[in-house]
Amino acid sequence: MGLLLPLLLELLPCLLIGYWVGGSSPGLSGRVAAPLVRYGIPVSVMGLLLKGGLSSDVLLAAVIAALTIGITVLLSSSIPYARRCLAGPCEQLGVCVGNTAYFGVPVALALLPPEALSISIGYDLGATLLAWSIGPLLISGGGASDDGRWLSRVWAGLCSSPALPGLIGALLIQATPWSDPITQILWWPSKLVILMALAVVGMRLGSLARGNRSVTGRLGSLLPALISKLVLFPLLLLLIGLLLRLNPLMVQALTLQGSAPTAISILLIAEAVNRDQEIAAGLVFWSTIFAVLTSPLWGYLLKDLVAIQHNCN
Repeated sequence: MGLLLPLLLELLPCLLIGYWVGGSSPGLSGRVAAPLVRYGIPVSVMGLLLKGGLSSDVLLAAVIAALTIGITVLLSSSIPYARRCLAGPCEQLGVCVGNTAYFGVPVALALLPPEALSISIGYDLGATLLAWSIGPLLISGGGASDDGRWLSRVWAGLCSSPALPGLIGALLIQATPWSDPITQILWWPSKLVILMALAVVGMRLGSLARGNRSVTGRLGSLLPALISKLVLFPLLLLLIGLLLRLNPLMVQALTLQGSAPTAISILLIAEAVNRDQEIAAGLVFWSTIFAVLTSPLWGYLLKDLVAIQHNCN
């Protein structure tokens, strides 16, 4: 359990400070998040990718993320028992689209070696692409045939990811003879941006708790979705990694990203299409609260499971 304490000491102060600030100034999170997403996250992604190294694992993680999320949404909307537990598209999408950029990457940074960062960021790219391309269609109840612009939405979803310019920047820098000194320069700013991102998550939680008291009272009705997001979905990614005989580090990184709480983007999409906002807000709020404990526990479990897998091989 020794790895849990350092992670909690990194997560909790940022989240709690952000929660207090967000409760006092509900509109501040939006004003801080906009420049952070536009400038900070791409710089951070560049630094993390350069530190961890760029490889084909980025693409593989993105493909696995997109396929797993797509299959999960399809099954949860077509299996009768799953439809009863996850009543609407907001819950069906919320159980498999996680807050990987703001929460999952900091967890990977704390629990895994630098080589896993490119896998984590690749997962975020794949998940963000799928979420922003099919999310508005699913949550609004529309379909691709409504306006004939499905491909443009897919492209907009990819471009909306703050990880994409960071990935492009890292590729360009790696091709120069100054990649090593630039990597050293970007490392600490990259970590600072991650801590600020955690604080923004806390601000969002604080503003949700203050602005919508029903969010904190929806716990009972959201339990099936919360268990699915924090337990079953990462378990699915773990099984996929083991079945595909992926390397242990890839299995750890994918499963940890799967254990991230429901993405704030689900709430943003719900607000944009004016549907199921309270469900989305409740999922974001409660999954983030519980993920502070469940994600580190997944990290501890994965450490032992991967060690067993390594010994068996």
